[in-house]
Formats: sequence, structure tokens, C-alpha cells
Amino acid sequence: MTMRTPLGQVRGLGSTRAGTSHFWWQRLTAVANIPLTLFIVFSIVFHIGTDHAKMAAYLGSPIVTIALFLFIVSSVFHMGLGMNTIIEDYIQHEGLKILAKMASTFFCIVIGFSSLFAVLKLSFGG
Repeated sequence: MTMRTPLGQVRGLGSTRAGTSHFWWQRLTAVANIPLTLFIVFSIVFHIGTDHAKMAAYLGSPIVTIALFLFIVSSVFHMGLGMNTIIEDYIQHEGLKILAKMASTFFCIVIGFSSLFAVLKLSFGG
């Protein structure tokens, strides 16, 4: 006895076996983003009123640079997973869905690399 609908059997559409992995990656990045976001927010709040040179030196320190790297990678990956879920759920036309997923992926790549470049530039005193 099969659990698939007759239409699903005819189309041959079934599980791609990626749902569980996607679910866990989304949860993992969400949990990782909590302490990383708190660290970033408290770091900025603690340094309100600090001049540019001191703030640049703080952001360029190794611990803060690593935290920023982890935050950027985790949040951009989480954003990409979430956007793909939204696109899959709300865009019905297959051509538009593919274009939207491609645009979302390119956007995440550009944001991620631009952010990482900015952190590297701060870290190495550029």
C-alpha cells in the first residue's frame, strides 16, 4: 500500500529526500545566530560614542573578526534557506520559481562576499 496520491504516482513526484536536511540546517543556523547576534548587538551598544579609530581597532581584533565571520556566514546561509522556502511555497510558475531561486542565490552570494570583504578590510587595517 502506498501513501502517495494517484496524481503523485502518475507524475512520479515524490520526496527529494532533502527536506530533513533543509529543516535541520535552518534550525542549526537559527540557533547559531542567537549568541552571534547578541554578541554583535552588545558590542555595538557598548561602543556607542566611541570614535572611528577605536571602533575600527575593536572590529579588527581577532575575536571580533571571527565572530563577525561566523555571523555573516550563518546569517547569509539562513537567509538563503528561508528565501528558498518562501519562493517554493508562494511562486507557482516553474519558470519564475527557477529565476527567483537563482536571483536569491546570487543575492546571498553578493551580500555574503561583500560583508566578508568589509570585515577582512577592517581586520587588516584597510
